Amino acid sequence: MKRYLTTLVTGLPFLWAGLVLGLSFVETPLKFRAPGVTLELGLGIGRLVFHTLNRIELVLATALFALLVRKRPARATGGILILLASILAAQTFWLLPVLDERAAALMAGSSPPASSHHLAFIVLESLKVLGLLALPFTLPAARRASDTC
Repeated sequence: MKRYLTTLVTGLPFLWAGLVLGLSFVETPLKFRAPGVTLELGLGIGRLVFHTLNRIELVLATALFALLVRKRPARATGGILILLASILAAQTFWLLPVLDERAAALMAGSSPPASSHHLAFIVLESLKVLGLLALPFTLPAARRASDTC
């Protein structure tokens, strides 16, 4: 059972990072280049995709935190967990609602003023992916394995 949990704790960050990379950095820009996809349609799809991704991320984060926090993680692991929780909270309670409102205005034909919210979201997504990719290497099992190589 211990090996299963180690595999799960090591694999979850990579699964989460893959979802973010695939949806935020591949699917999102490509959808607007597809033939026949209007701005309104692309924004509608984007709202659905990002709200669903956010719910999936909340589940993955809860599972990962529950598995790691009870083991009293190393300082580096704890720091990354705090970073991930902060980013996810900022996106859930601040950026997604602001971007959702902006998308709704654009879909209704308004022209909202320029904002830096998209840039902030991209920066946070990038930091999240870096944290997720680094997290497994802060775990004791990963450190022991790298010492034997």
